[in-house]
Amino acid sequence: MTVTATTDSATATRPPRREIGPDVVRAVALIGVVVMNYHGYLLLRGARTEADTVATRLFDPFAGPLSTRFAATFVLVAGVSVTLLTRSAAGDTAAMSSMRWRLVRRGIVLYVAGIVLDTAWPGTILPFYGAMFAVAGLVVTWRSRWILAAGTAAALAAAGISWWRYQQALDGQTNTWWDASGFSTAKGMLLDVTVNGTHPLLPWLAFFCTGIVVGRLLRPGLGVALIAVGFTLFGVATLVADTVRGGDTGSGLASELASDNPFDRGLMYTTSALGTSLVAFAAISLLAEQFATSRAVDVLRRAGQMTLTLYVLHALVFNLVVDWLDWVRPTGLDTALLFALGYWVVALGAARMWLRHHRRGPLETVYRRLTA
Repeated sequence: MTVTATTDSATATRPPRREIGPDVVRAVALIGVVVMNYHGYLLLRGARTEADTVATRLFDPFAGPLSTRFAATFVLVAGVSVTLLTRSAAGDTAAMSSMRWRLVRRGIVLYVAGIVLDTAWPGTILPFYGAMFAVAGLVVTWRSRWILAAGTAAALAAAGISWWRYQQALDGQTNTWWDASGFSTAKGMLLDVTVNGTHPLLPWLAFFCTGIVVGRLLRPGLGVALIAVGFTLFGVATLVADTVRGGDTGSGLASELASDNPFDRGLMYTTSALGTSLVAFAAISLLAEQFATSRAVDVLRRAGQMTLTLYVLHALVFNLVVDWLDWVRPTGLDTALLFALGYWVVALGAARMWLRHHRRGPLETVYRRLTA
């Protein structure tokens, strides 16, 4: 992960070199997101129950070890991208103010677009992604320690709410006020984007805020340090979760607090997923830079530059071939993997061809024009 600066007078006015690592990581993360989404949505369409094997446990999109981890890495890279976008305005108050409002506009556009896409692809990450960019408009000028504190607070708040709601359930109490979700009411929209949705700000801001700080630290040698930190976070979270679950013989409250299920919003899940996201970001970035001239890296780099288009397209393709044309039936993990593979064979080639003739993907172009 290298950031280069030039002092040559002939090149001083050129825009900063686009980093290869974040683009490649973004593409790899999206590939994983599509695999898990296709498997999960096919299960929701009635795919058969399969035997309990290593593969089915690994690719369980709701509670497996890979569940939401690709999305967490994707969000971490989004935070890195915020820093790369705004670094040219550092030290210029007027320019940074303009950048902050641009982030807010981007967030609003993504949020609205996500609400629209949600009608065809329920649970889409786009509204939450948009909310994070709007938050970035507020925090991007903060010192790194305060940004990390905000991410930590988001993780702790999510765990606290989870504990409180679980305690209420144990006591036989109900609080329907917290159950609101969806986009039909203002309360539902607020609770959905903050606590009840598929990728709520609490705790997903932890990944996003960490990414902003990682983007500030990009320099030679950082990759090894990030891998060490990531493995430490993952190891500690796994050890604590296993120890607590093994010693919990009472109400189950302790196990709930130490849960590594992504939809329990527990602190151990957030810590573990943050650790694997850091490792993935650092390792893939290092490999991308090592083999920067290879065709594989070039293909992934270009796909990473138009992930908005490819993400929306994967949802539309699913609805077309599964729901409308009935070409793909929900039969099991093998079908989901083959479906995702087929999509990416076409998508990667199409992205590379498109960017040979255009600077950005089609939706990226519209997005830029709406938020300039």
